Amino acid sequence: MRATVIHGPNDIRIEDVPDARIQQPTDAVVRVVNACICGSDLWAYRGVASREAGQRIGHEFLGVVEEVGPQVRGFKAGDFVVAPFVWSDGTCDFCREGLQTSCPHGGFWGQVGSDGGQGEAVRVPFADGTLVQLPKEAAGDEKLLPGLLSLSDVMATGHHAAVSAGVTPGSTVAVVGDGAVGLCGVLAAHRLGAGRIIALGRHQVRTDIARKFGATDVVAERGEDAIEKVKELTGGQGAHAVLEAVGTEESMRTAISIARDGGAVGYVGVPHGGSAGVDIGQMFGRNVQLRGGVAPARAYIPELLPDVLSGKIDPGLVFDRTVDLDGVPEGYRAMDNRSALKVRISF
Repeated sequence: MRATVIHGPNDIRIEDVPDARIQQPTDAVVRVVNACICGSDLWAYRGVASREAGQRIGHEFLGVVEEVGPQVRGFKAGDFVVAPFVWSDGTCDFCREGLQTSCPHGGFWGQVGSDGGQGEAVRVPFADGTLVQLPKEAAGDEKLLPGLLSLSDVMATGHHAAVSAGVTPGSTVAVVGDGAVGLCGVLAAHRLGAGRIIALGRHQVRTDIARKFGATDVVAERGEDAIEKVKELTGGQGAHAVLEAVGTEESMRTAISIARDGGAVGYVGVPHGGSAGVDIGQMFGRNVQLRGGVAPARAYIPELLPDVLSGKIDPGLVFDRTVDLDGVPEGYRAMDNRSALKVRISF
């Protein structure tokens, strides 16, 4: 089969690799229908996050089950499924508590020795604990597929930021970051009933999507200017809930500074700029809470799926370019140079 591999910074290739196959009785093999490139994949592409030469890459996909191991009970060949970006056994204490990202038997697609999501097929460990069933008829619905694909990561991650920040009906929310996760955070906050949503971003194509998703205000400034602008918009108080979707020192400092006293920051941006932006003294004095981390997408997909299927939310709007497998290297280049927001891969 063919799959995406990374050989070094700016070196993404499509190569022949061993076919995905059942290795454990709890495995399934899924033939990929759609996958995508994540903003976090760019850190490996840029050389910020280390990868072994020839390592698989990609962690978001949906597809059709081709084969299951003898101990798989919930799925059969022909089922249409979405895979969260982490596999999990579904039976440990953490999985039962809804924190599948801490499953001691879990892992991330594309880690050494595993299949990446950007390939023709994927071996899925612990299929019963990992996969989520989708309506079979949705497999051929080009209008619906992008939204379903977003549940694998970005929509679930945006929702995690909103839940972690404690978004409530009528609350004022600020979202730091205009990437796909930040935009899905806007949508998640709107879905949870936020009364005002301030999107921090300076790229009009992206902030236009933010407005479609429910943003009431857009702040294009950065740093101290952004903090002052949000304070101005909120009568000097700041936002009840702040969603941090970037992961840099500056973005975290901004997020904490624009939170209202007694408010909370939900952080989901993959950290890549150190932790100096976390001012514990400022948080202590103003009773600002900090929660978040890796989103347990497997816990959220069943909640979000009905709203995607019904059209109540359409997170698929974050995909602004579609390529085939051969087009994946160009898709990385497009996201890296910001000529694409998020690239979908169609098989």
